[in-house]
Amino acid sequence: MTLIMGVVNVTPDSFSDGGRHADADTAVAHGLALHAQGADILDVGGESTRPGAERVDPRVEQGRVLPVVRALVDAGVVVSIDTMNASTALAAVTAGARIVNDVSGGMADPEMLSTVASTDADVVLQHWRGHSADMYARAVYDDVVTEVAAELRARVEAAAAAGIAPARVIVDPGIGFGKRGEQNWQTLRGLDRFVAMGPRVLIGTSRKRFLADALAGDPADGAEPSEARRDLATAVTSVLAAQAGAWAVRVHDVAATRDALVVAGRWTGSRQDDRSGSREG
Repeated sequence: MTLIMGVVNVTPDSFSDGGRHADADTAVAHGLALHAQGADILDVGGESTRPGAERVDPRVEQGRVLPVVRALVDAGVVVSIDTMNASTALAAVTAGARIVNDVSGGMADPEMLSTVASTDADVVLQHWRGHSADMYARAVYDDVVTEVAAELRARVEAAAAAGIAPARVIVDPGIGFGKRGEQNWQTLRGLDRFVAMGPRVLIGTSRKRFLADALAGDPADGAEPSEARRDLATAVTSVLAAQAGAWAVRVHDVAATRDALVVAGRWTGSRQDDRSGSREG
């Protein structure tokens, strides 16, 4: 069964929903609503990783996310902390987060992997080729699937060397990170290669630019596809990811994705609606 990771951005500038849940009370209410809609995990982040985003001081990041993490954990929700900073990861795990989701795969902060190793949290190692300001300049590949898989294996090995047991590792091929247009589609078509690596696989396509580009050209939307159409495209890619063996999908619109997974599960007989909140999936 593929789990659903709901996005809770406590930021003023995230690419899709920046500013909507920028204060703790609003963010907690949004997270609880996503959980009620079927999110198995809530991924709380206080720093935008949209293209061109500026870095945030870890103290500011922690001021944004820690009250939200504590409140959601107190409500019985499984929480992931979306951060590239080891100090924020440790503070969030101390507050009850059970997963550290590092979009840099432990590369942005040299203390990240050893910090996670000192806890009992799981870790998401995402494929990464640099910060948002210049990641597209590094989107040069001869064979994107082969190279992403090799770079992810290197991060898994680094995690093992830091003392993180393989069972605690999740990999994410980093859709939209250091990849342009067709490179994202090629990466998704190669999902079986990432699943075959062994660790659980997280996929995050939600509302990303490559989906909008695929949908562009509908006169009803003008130049930019609506958020609703991006969410529909996200739900479709989430179902395809689930069928390819993804452990979890990370989405903004939990309800649409859950419905899509339930219907697809009934089609295949896998009963996606028989859900569990276990982080092991």
